[in-house]
Amino acid sequence: MNYLKKIFKQKFKLIIFIIFTILWSLFVFLIEGEWLYFVPLILADVIFWETITWQFWKKRKKKKEKRKSEIRNWFDAILFAVIAATILRTFLIEAYTIPTSSMEKSLLVGDFLFVSKISYGPRIPNTPIAFPLVHHSFPGTNKQAFSKIIQWPYYRMKGLGKVKRNDCVVFNYPTDDLVYPERPVDKKENYIKRCVGIPGDTIQIINTQLYINNNKQEITDGVINQFQYRVNTVNSGLNPKVLLKYDITEGRYDPSNGNYELNLNKKNKKSVENFANVKSIKAIIQPENKYDPNTFPNSNNYNWNMDNFGPLIVPKKGQTTIINKKNINLYKRIIEVYEKNNLEIIGDTIIINGVKKNNYTFKMDYFFMMGDNRHNSLDSRFWGFVPEDHIVGKALFIWMSWDKNNKKIRWNRLFNGIK
Repeated sequence: MNYLKKIFKQKFKLIIFIIFTILWSLFVFLIEGEWLYFVPLILADVIFWETITWQFWKKRKKKKEKRKSEIRNWFDAILFAVIAATILRTFLIEAYTIPTSSMEKSLLVGDFLFVSKISYGPRIPNTPIAFPLVHHSFPGTNKQAFSKIIQWPYYRMKGLGKVKRNDCVVFNYPTDDLVYPERPVDKKENYIKRCVGIPGDTIQIINTQLYINNNKQEITDGVINQFQYRVNTVNSGLNPKVLLKYDITEGRYDPSNGNYELNLNKKNKKSVENFANVKSIKAIIQPENKYDPNTFPNSNNYNWNMDNFGPLIVPKKGQTTIINKKNINLYKRIIEVYEKNNLEIIGDTIIINGVKKNNYTFKMDYFFMMGDNRHNSLDSRFWGFVPEDHIVGKALFIWMSWDKNNKKIRWNRLFNGIK
């Protein structure tokens, strides 16, 4: 009798599971949320297979024929944690640390963020065979933590939305392959910048002022831009402790002329202007038409620099543009590297995949990223566009912030949303 009850109970569970799986799959299909398809697999393991003790914190009833040792319990707990963390990290949310000052003072060095993968849609990993919870290298070494035996093409699942102008976006550093050619896209170094240009936008910078589609971009709430200023002092220099008090953390001093070069935002610039020994303060701006070879597209056909840049159109998927010998440097990397075509330039002739071309149609969307710390940020002004397949996710909020200068937690920044 007990045996029949057990059989009936198992069949009932199976029927319920099948119904749930069908309904769940239909729901996922309707919302285009492929990243949720794994849920029935976890449920099946909990109900039927029991390969992992998902509720490892609860002790199972002891059975003579099936007792687990403490070692097995610990193994199950670790396995559960690794699988759960890998799923979360790949498809839902990932922790990220601000390592440099390129986003000061909007985001600070020592801020720990959560980055949403579902905001723009999670990507299928290019290299599915990889050591769990590690990015591209084993900690403390340069040894790669992934295998290229299996490589999947780019595919992004449906997300909650698309990249919007002024979003703080985490992405794979586009030109990382110039140093580490063995790394696939999803294993390139992670960067975070503000997306100032979306596909189809026209970008221009005039004397540090950003214009999008010929419209002057005003500073919005939560966005704090910094620029470099030359500060001339009289008699004595500036006290480092006083500078730190006013949250001035970047700059240098030239003892030969008593000048400082400080990175300041509007707030602490006003504070410096009121210092008794400050004689003058002036913005350091590269002049118009001064060619900087380090500035994208690294061609003297374009007399651009970080403070005077463009106009430049951000490529859009399906958009066709004229290409010629003069402007090919704008699109060379897109054509060759990001969209994997064979490009040849012979004299004034451009040949793509063996065919002479005078125009090109983009296969992906691209974005223009800039750091809020405008005079100390390696961004799209120097290496160009960010392809859509390099987008990782949207920065959500700060869950921890450590001030290394004062050796303390910045309590006022904890759980702040990122704007």
